[in-house]
Amino acid sequence: MRTRVRGWRWRRSPLRRRSDVVEAWTVLLVAVLILVGAPLAGTAAARWAHDEARSVSMEQRAERHRVRAEVVGRNGDSLPSVQAGGQHAYRVTVRWTEPGEGTRTATARVPADTRQGETVDVWFDDRGRNVLPPVDETAVWQHTLTIGTCAAGGAVLVVLFGHFLVRRVALRRRLAEWDRAWARTEPQWTHRRA
Repeated sequence: MRTRVRGWRWRRSPLRRRSDVVEAWTVLLVAVLILVGAPLAGTAAARWAHDEARSVSMEQRAERHRVRAEVVGRNGDSLPSVQAGGQHAYRVTVRWTEPGEGTRTATARVPADTRQGETVDVWFDDRGRNVLPPVDETAVWQHTLTIGTCAAGGAVLVVLFGHFLVRRVALRRRLAEWDRAWARTEPQWTHRRA
């Protein structure tokens, strides 16, 4: 039967080694880093990711515009592509009227179940190319939470890996100290000459 004595590494004892003290301080440091450092790292990374994602969203909103267009024809040889959200889309010809410029026609991606004659929302950039809609606030927050969680998790993994390395080195030193102590004690117990 084994008895555990809590805090024995902190108490003065002739059996306590330097490696025991180092290991005790390491456990304390690991606890502080995991409980305080990892959340701070996650928060800092999340704040940075939120600012970056929000600026990308603002840029996209500034350079992209939505147009209500009518589907006038489907390209017969166009293959479906997958848009955000796993939805299939096809390239079709759409037509819309812009104030002051008249009727315009372009090729755009629309959902696969769209039929000819339906009105759909399509997005174009400043050069007139069909693009995806700008990033919305939900996607910004999803990105923020993902980056923050990954940063906090990564910080925890780094701290635990460092703790593993310190424990491994401490164990090797402890075993080396015990070997040296036994090399001094063994001749007295076994009456052999070293």
